[in-house]
Amino acid sequence: MSQTPPPYAQQPTGPSQAYAPYPGAPLTPKRASGLALAALIVGIAAFFFGLIPVFGAVVGIAAIVLAVVALRKQQPKGLAVTGLILGIVAALTSIGVTAGLGAAINSDPKSADVAAVVTETPKPETETEAAAAPSEPEVEPSKEASESKEAAPKKPATPVEYTSALVKAETYSEMMHMSKAGLYDQLTSEYGEQFSPEAAQYAVDTIKADWNANALAKAKEYQSTMSMSPAAIRDQLISEYGEQFAPSEADYAIAHLND
Repeated sequence: MSQTPPPYAQQPTGPSQAYAPYPGAPLTPKRASGLALAALIVGIAAFFFGLIPVFGAVVGIAAIVLAVVALRKQQPKGLAVTGLILGIVAALTSIGVTAGLGAAINSDPKSADVAAVVTETPKPETETEAAAAPSEPEVEPSKEASESKEAAPKKPATPVEYTSALVKAETYSEMMHMSKAGLYDQLTSEYGEQFSPEAAQYAVDTIKADWNANALAKAKEYQSTMSMSPAAIRDQLISEYGEQFAPSEADYAIAHLND
């Protein structure tokens, strides 16, 4: 009988060995994450400072700007989006607190104005004094004067909503140095003051604000808190997603940035 040959003995194999890529092989580039990480850190800080009027909004805007720049440079999306959301929440919270303080200040009773209007009641004259005083001839009002008074149209009263929108616009302009377009968006936003478009337009048309000065104040804030270049500051000032200043107002701010 033929014997079955023994199975082929397999050579012992050692542990698998990892080979380095051949010289010149392309390496997968690592995406930079500095701006995205900075946006996340500033966003977290803004979230804690959100209850502070004005300052919380400034830090929140800084986080938003960093997150937008990080997304444009295709840095890690998770860090940038988280910083963006935290910055938006902080900015809206700070703006809400600021608006609440403005409303509390505006709701104080205006007793001083009422006291200024009240006139002193004249002391009634006695019968002797009235008899001794010479009587002045009564002058009948002329017919033309009476007709002119009747012909003059009465000035319509300004609606309360319009005056309230104007007060809010003045508060935002003085405390946050907002642009004309930014004021209108804040007054009409469903997340802001929720005024009607007519009331908001009346406010931005009536307010006596120096838009060049507001643009300059915003530019100095970006320069001091975020160390941005003049070109980047100008882009942020005129951006529709930023401050929405007019190009001429942004140019004025950059020209006087170091004054």
